[in-house]
Amino acid sequence: QVQLVESGGGLVQAGGSLRLSCAASRNIFSVNAMGWYRQAPGKERELVARITDGITYYADSVKGRFTISRDFAKNTLYLQMNSLKPEDTAMYYCAAKERLSIRYDYWGQGTQVTVSS
Repeated sequence: QVQLVESGGGLVQAGGSLRLSCAASRNIFSVNAMGWYRQAPGKERELVARITDGITYYADSVKGRFTISRDFAKNTLYLQMNSLKPEDTAMYYCAAKERLSIRYDYWGQGTQVTVSS
């Protein structure tokens, strides 16, 4: 089992930046994919970014503004968010998938990001 704990959310003005962190409870060398999802009130959860065996993917809505990265030594996943927009307001969740799994095995509790206009 892996517990994931997100941090770094908060209230920021449009155009500002935040860096989200997702700390894992143990080493995550068996995890080949990690991702950030978000869910705004009344909307479905959507994939924001993921990193799979070092290859990154971004949703079109965040491409060029967000950067996902992973620090194996610290067992931590990051999401650097720049040029934030009000439509980025949501609860952000991190997730991790074991190499042999077909779907994400572990989810964090989420961290709230609110962008004011």
